[in-house]
Amino acid sequence: MKELEPSDTHRLRAAEGWLGLGLPAEAAAELDALSPSCQRHPDVLEVRWILHAHSQRWDAALAAARELVLATPDRASGWLHRAYALRRAAGGGLTQAQAALQPAAERFPKEPTIPFNLACYACQLGQLDEARNWMKRAMKVGGRDVIRQMALADEDLKPLWSELAGS
Repeated sequence: MKELEPSDTHRLRAAEGWLGLGLPAEAAAELDALSPSCQRHPDVLEVRWILHAHSQRWDAALAAARELVLATPDRASGWLHRAYALRRAAGGGLTQAQAALQPAAERFPKEPTIPFNLACYACQLGQLDEARNWMKRAMKVGGRDVIRQMALADEDLKPLWSELAGS
């Protein structure tokens, strides 16, 4: 992947800064001012996804995430972003998000967020045995106590809270 020019890197960092300050319009202006040749750069797509997600523009977030997966299929964040946006985008939902993220579990076996999110999707779809299996996998990769605490704070996993609290 071609490196960004210093001026584009500066604008990208500025966009991240504006987002950190809660100023999405300013972040969008910085992204829009990037040179045309870098608009599809994975780092730019990542920040665009964050911008759209922050604004809850899920269709636009999904488009950015799809481009990110195509540009860098070996970047786990693209797969996670795509599923997250797909769950919320028009025409999407839990089933679509789950199906989109499942291939990433084999591609990124050491990324605990993937099985964690798959556990969330399965739980919300009433697939509790599958959710338990994904949760075990997330705990194995990400550490039992860390994942357990995350799970107990995630409403998507509420059907498993009593089991998780006792473990």
